[in-house]
Amino acid sequence: MAMASPRSPRVLLPICSLVTLLLMLPSMAWAQNAQASPPVEATAPATQLTPPPIPDGSASAAVLEEQGDELRAQKRYLDSIDYYNTAMKKQPSALLWNKEGMSYLLLQRPDKAAKCFDHAIKMDKHAAESYNNRGYVEQMKRKYDKAISYYKKAVELRPGDAVFYYNMGSSYFGMHDYANAGKSYRQAFALDPGIFTRVSRTGIMAQATSPEDRAAFSFLVAKMYAQAGDFDRSLEYLRKAIEDGYKHINDVYKDSEFATLRTDKRFEVLMAQRPQSIP
Repeated sequence: MAMASPRSPRVLLPICSLVTLLLMLPSMAWAQNAQASPPVEATAPATQLTPPPIPDGSASAAVLEEQGDELRAQKRYLDSIDYYNTAMKKQPSALLWNKEGMSYLLLQRPDKAAKCFDHAIKMDKHAAESYNNRGYVEQMKRKYDKAISYYKKAVELRPGDAVFYYNMGSSYFGMHDYANAGKSYRQAFALDPGIFTRVSRTGIMAQATSPEDRAAFSFLVAKMYAQAGDFDRSLEYLRKAIEDGYKHINDVYKDSEFATLRTDKRFEVLMAQRPQSIP
């Protein structure tokens, strides 16, 4: 995984209710088109305090789209859909279908979102973000094989996007295929070392749900940061792995990636204290 901002040259939900069922953090980033937009927190639709606006039929498709983006930024998702639909009647595009799908995701309507992404893909076979977002819908349903097939297509179309690898790793985690999950996460990390510590602005971010998966995820990320020499983040994720009850935490004493980190006094303190696992 688009975010709400004034229209950008490209077109996120990394990941809250049903939409964030697969997110470890209550946030998402959206994939819209080729450019990124600022992240938006995925929460339940805000209560309407004012009457919904009526799309101006005389406005251009571009103006209607921009107004739809602004409404989505205000979490007025149904209103944003009205504007996207009106814009679609004037000038249908894969971008508009993708944005409408993201609004439906935030409304916790994955089936409608899937139809929108399918329309986007039909209109533009190279819409990598729509394949990514479509995969996210399947991941929400825990249909991980289908999700991975969509993510692979997104990667094929745009291999330089870390988010696509990140989401693929999350689906592998859902299948408890930690080997392929680790491979996907390492590819994401190589493209964007900060991807695990912030919400990406270029695609829907997904994450593991069970404590077991979260613990394994945190340990893997800790290992990658340790190898990269970022000890602050490595220790942060080691703590999370311990708190989620990672069963193989003692591997930290033998895995080569942690060799230098083991000389850090903070590592000694953390492992001596062993924070209590949080149920």
